[in-house]
Amino acid sequence: MRAQQLAWRHADGWQGETANSGADLVLYFGARASLSSGERFDELRAMFPQARIVGCSTGGQIQDDDVSDDDVSALAIGFDATRVKATHADISGPDDSRACGQAIGRSLGAPDLAGIFVLSDGLNVNGSKLVAGIVDVVGEGVPVTGGLAGDGAQFGETLVGVDCAPRSHRVAALGFYGSAIRVGHGSAGGWDVFGPRRRINRSTGNVLSELDGEPALDLYQRYLGEEDAKGLPGTALLFPLQISHPDQPEHQVVRTVLAIDREARSMTFAGDVPEGWTAQLMRGNFDRLAAAAGDAARQAFSGGGDQGDGVAILVSCIGRRLLMGQRITDEVEAAGAALGCKTRRIGFYSYGEISPHAVSGHCELHNQTMTVTTIREIRG
Repeated sequence: MRAQQLAWRHADGWQGETANSGADLVLYFGARASLSSGERFDELRAMFPQARIVGCSTGGQIQDDDVSDDDVSALAIGFDATRVKATHADISGPDDSRACGQAIGRSLGAPDLAGIFVLSDGLNVNGSKLVAGIVDVVGEGVPVTGGLAGDGAQFGETLVGVDCAPRSHRVAALGFYGSAIRVGHGSAGGWDVFGPRRRINRSTGNVLSELDGEPALDLYQRYLGEEDAKGLPGTALLFPLQISHPDQPEHQVVRTVLAIDREARSMTFAGDVPEGWTAQLMRGNFDRLAAAAGDAARQAFSGGGDQGDGVAILVSCIGRRLLMGQRITDEVEAAGAALGCKTRRIGFYSYGEISPHAVSGHCELHNQTMTVTTIREIRG
């Protein structure tokens, strides 16, 4: 297995290990403004004519210990004994999410399927239903990881590309096949809960209408205060919602806001917020967030096999980045320390993270987490 890192900057163009070493897969992540023209894809295609090229827009790019806004980060991977298949499906809106996931599952399903990595439109999807649709077809034994594309704090449009210029309303997925590949995964949050537990009284899919009989948007605005409430939905990223099934309180997932409806007083989240579940507001602590990133990396590294060098794909939430500001490199460095210097790292800040749950093992959508996917080949 071989990996080459590249970065594109406005002033310099592409820099790094640009020699074509027979790459089978190129992953790239960049700001919407840097990707929308399609020129970055065309340049990568010229450099790597035989590779599958998959990428998305973000809320910031990760390359090793660096986090950038305007650059484009790329990683070219060549495999020795692994087959890679890329597929995609277009999605018109959240109601299509499960069917979209099932179509991807059918396209990638095979007896030797070892893992799936997904990049999805971040605004026109219900991430919970998308992942459930994939698992419907391939089963719980295949790890599904990845994330929802981002658009910084703008929430205007997100882009995903698979062997073409990136575009909105698209879901891309990669399947990894064979006995040599090892896919590790880890996910952790590090947020602190505060305030009372509340019951989700009224919701439809990923649209939350009432908590404890009160309009959801009214509750959020009260906690945010008048000034921060003007910046919704972006300011709600600093106060995610932890939800849990009343009969399984240890199975907790975090949800973050994608959109609000001021007239209906409702909030749309990246994944399902089921009626009858309990919900509690959260806030961040820098040290705990960084420590959780290291924990996610250790989970992934321990599950990815111990032979040979590898790569790691870090998908963290835009809410973590907005909260941590200049200290955002703390979480990237913590993940890097756990992964070791031989693991090439790339990633992005997202509108939702996809990974098996650390407790249940069930593949699902997370928010406000750091998720890490490691990919290695064992030596025969």
